[in-house]
Amino acid sequence: MYAGLWLRLKAFALDYVLIFSYMGVLFVVSVIFIPSIQQGFQGSRIIAQLTGFILLTLPVSLYFIVADSKMGKQSFGKYKMGIVVTDKNQKPLSIGRAMSRTFLKFLPWQLSHFMVYRMIQLRAEELELLDYLIWGWIYGLVFLSMLMVIFTKNKQTLYDWLTKTYVFK
Repeated sequence: MYAGLWLRLKAFALDYVLIFSYMGVLFVVSVIFIPSIQQGFQGSRIIAQLTGFILLTLPVSLYFIVADSKMGKQSFGKYKMGIVVTDKNQKPLSIGRAMSRTFLKFLPWQLSHFMVYRMIQLRAEELELLDYLIWGWIYGLVFLSMLMVIFTKNKQTLYDWLTKTYVFK
């Protein structure tokens, strides 16, 4: 049976507890032990993006790549909710397919980070039409993925559909 939206959201919420814990540790380390880390977020947009990607997006992505592939079988949240990501034959994902899925899954997240860093450096009157279009595109991708889980036969998100992956209970 395919996993629906609520089950997937619950699994992601459990995984997000781990992500949030990691963010808390990263915060404590950057405030108490290695304050120079904060400079990476306060530099140019490119340096801030790179710092955020290396310290947050990359480790979280690696967690999901390993967890959702043959190596890990399930993330913590998926394990607790009894769901698994597979290919069409219900076989575990290769690292390559898990990497593609994770890249597409977190693309809106990374784009929103880019936009947050951009908005921090600009005043409201400096925002351009393109900035608003990018925000709309980001939220459109997220909304479309949720709608697809609700209304498609196989309960696939956009990134599942593009990578030919399935989430089963």
